[in-house]
Amino acid sequence: MRTYSLDDVHATRKRRDSWWTVYFVDPAACRVAMLVANHTEITPNALTVFSLILGMGSAVCLGANQLAAGAALFYLSFMIDCVDGKIARLKGTGTPFGLWLDYVGDRIRVVCCAVGLAYGQYAATGSVDFILLGATVAVLDLFRYVNAPQMKRVRETIREGLAPSLTEVPQVPQAPRVPRPRRSRGPLRRFNRSLARRRVRSHLISGIEFHAAVFVVAPLIGQAALIPVTAVASILLLANEIFLVYRMWLFTRRNAAVPKPQESREHALIGGSPNV
Repeated sequence: MRTYSLDDVHATRKRRDSWWTVYFVDPAACRVAMLVANHTEITPNALTVFSLILGMGSAVCLGANQLAAGAALFYLSFMIDCVDGKIARLKGTGTPFGLWLDYVGDRIRVVCCAVGLAYGQYAATGSVDFILLGATVAVLDLFRYVNAPQMKRVRETIREGLAPSLTEVPQVPQAPRVPRPRRSRGPLRRFNRSLARRRVRSHLISGIEFHAAVFVVAPLIGQAALIPVTAVASILLLANEIFLVYRMWLFTRRNAAVPKPQESREHALIGGSPNV
């Protein structure tokens, strides 16, 4: 059996990932993945199921008002969830069913932990605010996972319609482009390039940071931090989703004037110039 090195595992990491994963999860997940790959025959799907079991344990602990234990189990659940993907890429043992299982397992874990957290705190305090907290977390997470594939579908649909119109329609000769003076890179671009070198996405808070704030950081701080930390994380996540929708809207506007393939052919046949 092949022996895998830590460098081999590092090569399976995503090109860019959330800052929480890069700095607080991957250092442990990569070492666990190396041990699992070299000393066991555990499959990625088995790891996904184990991650879900840990997530259910976290939900039970949160429901029993054992916040620190719930936070620790949620972190372990997410860390194992990162290990399964690394094993799948390292050994080439990933399956389409595994993708589905990983996706559904994440949703079950988050919803159950949100319910557990809300129930545990409501039982301990009698405050309805914690019921609203759990509902907010569940709704935002579900919206994010419904919204993301739909935005991707919109972009792919536009690109599929754009590619034929650029390749099948006769192109109109254009005047040579005069090179523009090279502008100095702004501080934001330099900062983004610096993040890219460290594999960190530029988003301040994505779903992963949102989960970490609600189910790891806030419970470890204590009951008093649950509502304020969740409120801030929710606002930041919602702002990030609005920004992503805005970028998608700009993308659709930029490409709205591109003719459909059939329209382009008809325009070319009557002697018109394709608007590309």
